Amino acid sequence: MSICEIVAVAFALAMDAFAVSIASGVVVKEQKVRHALRIALFFGGFQAVMPVVGWLAGNRFRHVIGGVDQWVAFGLLSLIGCKMIYEAVKLEPGERKWDIRSLRVLLVLAVATSIDALAVGVTLSLLHVSIITPIIVIGVVTFVVSLLGVLIGERFGHLFESKVEVAGGLVLIAIGVRILVWHSL
Repeated sequence: MSICEIVAVAFALAMDAFAVSIASGVVVKEQKVRHALRIALFFGGFQAVMPVVGWLAGNRFRHVIGGVDQWVAFGLLSLIGCKMIYEAVKLEPGERKWDIRSLRVLLVLAVATSIDALAVGVTLSLLHVSIITPIIVIGVVTFVVSLLGVLIGERFGHLFESKVEVAGGLVLIAIGVRILVWHSL
């Protein structure tokens, strides 16, 4: 997997966190910088840890899926991408309400927005990709994107929240298709 693909995956994975960060920026008006840093640390940290968990699990069970690994990678990335698109299109803005200042809510959102990264970690193990570079890139990209999301949310609100999630889903599907085509040649 090239560095460009890793960066593309990182940005695609960060779209959920970005959307939540934008919504958070709309809701929280006080201590904006402190709040933005806290969200960025949680989201970036969880996005960096979850692929490691997935990668370790994928390595453990690689022998079981060995002959169909490109199909599994394609399926996981496509499923994640479709899920992101579905949620962006089907969920009403009212269904996404929470008090992001609560530590408990922040933890739940950090885990929820990084579940996709767990599946990507499994995919990376099936592709025999070292996990070090992807977790650094995924963590840093999510940190920066989340930080910016809170600040953008303060200024522009929910103007383009769902469009960002759709774009992230399409990127993941495209990468899954590319993996499938590449291994089928």
